[in-house]
Amino acid sequence: MSDTMPDIDVLIEAKGWEAVEGLEALVARAATTVLAEAGRPAAGVSFLMGDDATIRRLNASFRGKDMPTNVLSFPAPSMPGDPALVLGDIALAFETCAREAEAEGKTLVDHLTHLVVHGTLHLLGHDHETAAEAEAMEALEIRLLAGLGIADPYAASEPENPVTAADGGAA
Repeated sequence: MSDTMPDIDVLIEAKGWEAVEGLEALVARAATTVLAEAGRPAAGVSFLMGDDATIRRLNASFRGKDMPTNVLSFPAPSMPGDPALVLGDIALAFETCAREAEAEGKTLVDHLTHLVVHGTLHLLGHDHETAAEAEAMEALEIRLLAGLGIADPYAASEPENPVTAADGGAA
């Protein structure tokens, strides 16, 4: 890991992800944008590109929710006052991501980019447990995605908490 470049690892473990042309570059670009915004340009993040079955097991084990979800974030432990070089891991479920993109009339690339931004923000401590937190996090996501050339993902549907409404509560 260099002092100015993030260490983004992408592990593809499920079929379907090969349909996303330039997947590793897409994930790296979205995560790097978030890390730069947060002043953590050299931080490391690992991504697991899994399937619904894998993410369901992780969701059940770590969150007590026996269902697949679109994205899960697992922050690495850090010492207070000592920013971690490795922020943590993010896992995404292909089938859920593809289903949501289709249902919302979005491209898989745009939806995946949104979820990478969303998951990386979670690793940086952002959350959406309260209305105020959700509003702040969504505003940051919208701004970061605009910088990546992606339209506001919340403009089309406005449930109380759009990111978590259909997925059992992404974390």
